[in-house]
Amino acid sequence: MSSLTVQRAIRMRRVQRTRATTNGTALRPRISLFKSNKFVYAQLIDDEAQRTLFSASTRDIKEKMNRTQQSARLGELVALGAKKAGISSAVLHRGQYKYHGHLKAFAEAARAGGLAI
Repeated sequence: MSSLTVQRAIRMRRVQRTRATTNGTALRPRISLFKSNKFVYAQLIDDEAQRTLFSASTRDIKEKMNRTQQSARLGELVALGAKKAGISSAVLHRGQYKYHGHLKAFAEAARAGGLAI
């Protein structure tokens, strides 16, 4: 097995392990995060109805700032979108990513915006 295949298998096990314990409902949806090389994407997902309630990304942010600041701004946008949808709390699904840097900035900004994570 090549080293890339082993790394991919380890990553997929980590994703499955975090996803197995994270489930969203209509009252407390799951916030799914994805980081590409340039942008961060967030979705509020109701797993019971299998639909996306709200989505946003750092592509929508036109201000000049670094990626951590963009992630924090995205957390504020998600908190505002959740308030408009009548959602006060959510479950954070970090996927394969460690809880630091962009993810931590996003979560702290969402909490500051009034979303209970």
